[in-house]
Amino acid sequence: MKTAIKAAIVLGIAASMSSCHIYKKYETPTSTPLTKEYAEALQQPVDSTAFGNLAWQDVFTDPVLVDLINRALVNNTNLRNAQLNVEAAQAQLQGAKLAYLPSLALAPNGAGAKYGSNSFGWSYQLPAQASWEIDIFAKLLNSKRGAKAALLQSEAYAQAVRSQIISAVATTYYTLAAVEEQLTLSRNTSELWKETVQKMRDLKLAGRTNEAGVMQAEASYYNILGSITDLEVSIDKLNNTMSLLLNTMPQKWTVSKGASLQAPEMARNGVAMSVLAARPDVAAAEQNLAVAYYATNSARAAFYPGLTITANGGFTNLLGSMIVNPGDWFVQLAGSLVAPLFSRGQNIARLKAAKASQQQAMNNFEYTLMSAAAEVSDALTVYEKSLEKSVYLDHQVEDLSKAVDMTQDLFTYSTGSVDYLQVITAQQSLLGAQISRISCAQNANLAVINLYQSMGGGR
Repeated sequence: MKTAIKAAIVLGIAASMSSCHIYKKYETPTSTPLTKEYAEALQQPVDSTAFGNLAWQDVFTDPVLVDLINRALVNNTNLRNAQLNVEAAQAQLQGAKLAYLPSLALAPNGAGAKYGSNSFGWSYQLPAQASWEIDIFAKLLNSKRGAKAALLQSEAYAQAVRSQIISAVATTYYTLAAVEEQLTLSRNTSELWKETVQKMRDLKLAGRTNEAGVMQAEASYYNILGSITDLEVSIDKLNNTMSLLLNTMPQKWTVSKGASLQAPEMARNGVAMSVLAARPDVAAAEQNLAVAYYATNSARAAFYPGLTITANGGFTNLLGSMIVNPGDWFVQLAGSLVAPLFSRGQNIARLKAAKASQQQAMNNFEYTLMSAAAEVSDALTVYEKSLEKSVYLDHQVEDLSKAVDMTQDLFTYSTGSVDYLQVITAQQSLLGAQISRISCAQNANLAVINLYQSMGGGR
């Protein structure tokens, strides 16, 4: 027993120069400018007032939307599955921790034998066996650390799913509000066009216009009716999307009219790395890198021997080849040192594969950082330009409303100065501008949602 332990110690000292890194804990890489900046950002205190760190209730304050988000967080299937992944990772970590403890087994047995005219001789054993692996080369240590990184990754993923569900509910909600506003506008406009068609018919009877003018007005009226059916289909699909997010059967959902969002003013001097570090998907990507790091360490540890201590003890009436009654207690203690000899080629292959997987995880981590920066920049640009565009659209709608009134008055009360095409063109232009204004407001709302999610998605 002592000889086996001494041999393991000697082997450990001999291999320490080449294997010491297998004990090293994962650290955020600083090998590239991007990862170095990220590692420095992690050392900074978290700004709880940053937009992406706000609680979602502080961003989405519409009471109808708040209720929908709360229901989704309770019922959504994807979030439930993500939470179950966390529970599975917790169980795996607990198993990795328990691997440090000895394993115990109880295997009672009995047997009988008869030779010639002798009577049956019965033997029995009531043994208990304990086996304990001494973690000399950090095989169990890396397994435990890898399980801990996997747990952190699953927790970050669950937070990312939670953020995505909140954003998806909000996106569906504000899109539904915008489409319903477009539907109301189109229905009101269709009534006005219906009156316009009737006026054109009356003017045709009075000789003020011709059949072509009436047909043009009717065609525009039917075009609006056709667009109404498209909007109704979109509303039905959005209601179904909301139902799926809330994990319920399809139904119609009520939204607040004129619902809008606003984002705080932010400097456009680049995306701060501290913002990206707050994102759960970035955290998950880094923990995936940590898992790959410990997998590589485990592949390295497979090159070194393992030491296992076993102990047997119990009660038996079989001592050697003799059956004695009554029985007696027995204790056995042994140690085994197992070193890989003919599996070196397999170990080399596993190590190469682990290194390749680790490099892939590193590449994915860096790409996640760059993708996150692009998403924040895109959301900021869309929001700012939507606000800028909304000002122009307000002026356009105001001018076109006046133009419609003027052309209608001129066509109705004057002779020859304005024809029916000018009236129809003005009305079509006004409807298009009004729909554009609604779409612009919707884009601004969605940009706020995307900005909030891309900056971390809150708590």
